[in-house]
Amino acid sequence: MKAVIESGSSQYTVEKGTKFEVNRLTANEGDTVDFDVLAILGDSPKMGQPKVDGASVKAKVLSHKRDDKIIVGKYKRRKGYHKKQGHRQDISVLEVTEVKA
Repeated sequence: MKAVIESGSSQYTVEKGTKFEVNRLTANEGDTVDFDVLAILGDSPKMGQPKVDGASVKAKVLSHKRDDKIIVGKYKRRKGYHKKQGHRQDISVLEVTEVKA
């Protein structure tokens, strides 16, 4: 059974055993995190308005790490202005342990 959950401002389609990355959560490694379900997908799909009543997804925090570096460049033509900046986002790696409809 697949479910659509929301973390931060992003939505993820998950099922039991799925590993996925989200923006850094305040939970410690090894903790269990609960998510509200926006939709249940499968044989008899259910859509929530905005959430499906009684449905939940539990995920275990596997680790906290930093994502790959992205390079941000700014440039203004004919002004001699160049700026190069790097950024690494803090992320949490989660694994879904239970999907309850």
